[in-house]
Amino acid sequence: MAYDFAPLFRSAIGFDRLAQLVDTAAQNPVGSSYPPYNIEKLSDAQYALTMAVAGFGPDDIELTVQDNTLIVSGRVSDAAPGGREMLYRGIATRAFERRFVLADHVVVEKADLTNGLLRIAVRQIVPEALKPRRIPISSGQAMADDTVPRGEASPATDGLAGPIAAGTVIPPASQPTSYAA
Repeated sequence: MAYDFAPLFRSAIGFDRLAQLVDTAAQNPVGSSYPPYNIEKLSDAQYALTMAVAGFGPDDIELTVQDNTLIVSGRVSDAAPGGREMLYRGIATRAFERRFVLADHVVVEKADLTNGLLRIAVRQIVPEALKPRRIPISSGQAMADDTVPRGEASPATDGLAGPIAAGTVIPPASQPTSYAA
């Protein structure tokens, strides 16, 4: 029997969706397809989430980010706008809540509601410390000559005034120096 796992892969933004399969399945009940949405990858770091929310105004929709989860919820009052009486309501305006798991360092930048489509801009901002960096490779004596000027402490000198002479045995400070036979 073949299983369709596509609905489980749709609500992760900014990272491998397979890694979040179980988490996503637990947060979005099977069969919840309202309102429909698209997730677009615009570049390596930019995403757009577009939701079809016809009948909802900006005041009817709330966006919240909590614990790396984007929560989009909407609720329209039953009263007709402008005090008019609704004879038939064919445009779905039932309350909804959608959750989207965000990867680390993913931020929601802005949202825009135009022509019944809510467009949410999402960007992945990786800190400089986590970005890969290229380490230059030098050749020859450059590292041996340049690393630590004489008289300064380094991991090799352990805070001593000069380098440790070859063949010197220094017992560790945390270990007892006497040995029992």
